Amino acid sequence: MAAYTPRRPPGWLKHANRINVALLRRGIGPGSQRLLSVPGRTTGMRRTTPVAVVAIDRERCIVAGYEASDWVKNARSAGWALIGRGKTNERVRLTEISPDHSVLVLREFARKVRGGRSFLTVRANASDAEFAEASTHHPVFRLN
Repeated sequence: MAAYTPRRPPGWLKHANRINVALLRRGIGPGSQRLLSVPGRTTGMRRTTPVAVVAIDRERCIVAGYEASDWVKNARSAGWALIGRGKTNERVRLTEISPDHSVLVLREFARKVRGGRSFLTVRANASDAEFAEASTHHPVFRLN
């Protein structure tokens, strides 16, 4: 059996994110999108990336399309971030949800965040077993 290599984002995403960050700083973009600013692991300087917030039972969560993303590594290290849109920012604690408990969030993300589906390794109409398998490749963080 071959060793698993984490997926990396496509090259175009870096350029698209720059545009999206600029728009979201002005409050423009899809309703679920926010800017996540997390202190870097080495420098401590905040790094900002667009994310989609999914609300389930009054809990807000964010899903990583790529488990090896720098923002995921920074979130795990820092444990907190600023999340916002336009001129509104809120400091939140980031709590990673175990893959066993993130299936519901992944399913809601696939259902509600149309633009985010292409970043998942599972179809929106997949079975619970397929979502459970995919959950190990898509870290989910609760915003507290």
